[in-house]
Amino acid sequence: MDFDEIYQKYFQDVYLYLKSLSHSDVIAEEITQETFFKALKNIESFDGSKDIRAWLFIIAKNTYFTYYKKKKKQIDSDLNKTTKTGVHFVKHLMNEEDAFAVHQFLHSMKEPYKEVFSLRTFGELSFDKIGRLFGKSAGWARVTFYRARKQILEYMEAINHDRD
Repeated sequence: MDFDEIYQKYFQDVYLYLKSLSHSDVIAEEITQETFFKALKNIESFDGSKDIRAWLFIIAKNTYFTYYKKKKKQIDSDLNKTTKTGVHFVKHLMNEEDAFAVHQFLHSMKEPYKEVFSLRTFGELSFDKIGRLFGKSAGWARVTFYRARKQILEYMEAINHDRD
């Protein structure tokens, strides 16, 4: 399959995955384009033993995290430049900080929990497909996903408890 076919076949999947992460059409579109650019530059590193869709999702996820880190630095910089601290702005920032904290925690999780959770939640892959990607059963994927979800929920409870 040539790269144009890959682009045509998987663009929508990658875009929807990134939209689920960013909740923004514009950001999802921008990062989707960057994802395919990176994939094109690194197509030789794809060994073909895994699903190309999963490989694209990994590139997309990493590109999104890089984008979000840059965005967070910009927000911090903007906060230092302005003296406005309206309730609406602080509430918006708290939501972004919570989302960023959860994404950071997800990124710091050990494999396979991180990848299984991402593929299931953001990639919307079935447990059967995830199990096959790892050479395991659907049951293994299901258990791994629920363990990852439990870790994330415990982390979220801890950061909310610390705030109270």
